[in-house]
Amino acid sequence: MDDDGRPIAGKRVALLVEHGFEDGELFGVLNALRAAGAEVVLVGSAADPYRGTDGGDAAATLAAGRARAADFDAVVIPGGWAPDRIRMRHAMVDLVRDATAAGKPVAAICRGAQVLISARAVQGRMVTCWPSIAVDVKNAGGLYVDKPVVRDGNLITARKIDDVAPFSDAIVHALAGAPAAAR
Repeated sequence: MDDDGRPIAGKRVALLVEHGFEDGELFGVLNALRAAGAEVVLVGSAADPYRGTDGGDAAATLAAGRARAADFDAVVIPGGWAPDRIRMRHAMVDLVRDATAAGKPVAAICRGAQVLISARAVQGRMVTCWPSIAVDVKNAGGLYVDKPVVRDGNLITARKIDDVAPFSDAIVHALAGAPAAAR
């Protein structure tokens, strides 16, 4: 924690973005992580502006093809319709897969679990997500649970926009080095 009480000062987080992101999930997490001291980098398929489901704009400053897991302390996937596009971008899926394999916090909310499935990150892991994705999590070998937020080691998942605050708190705690609760 720095002198200003920011528990994750100096941490660098990749926040994935594509058209159709859920505004409240992207901006809610972005603001919470920045308030806690993190440097948040918006990573898109290209360094372009993207439009959310509620009309918000978010400009990616880094193209996924240039992003490396080693350059970040965590990766976050917001929900909405964006995950369906994100999982079609090999560089974005590779970033999630590599961060997961490196044991870094990887967090997904809502339909973001689709990207975790594409990155083969849910096998044998407890995961929550938007209800319509639950069957996909199960089919990919994940252990679906219906809770606001679930942390299984370095994997952090949440169901929906109503869960943004506890989801953001779980990411901050993971980045601050707090151990995951026992299953």
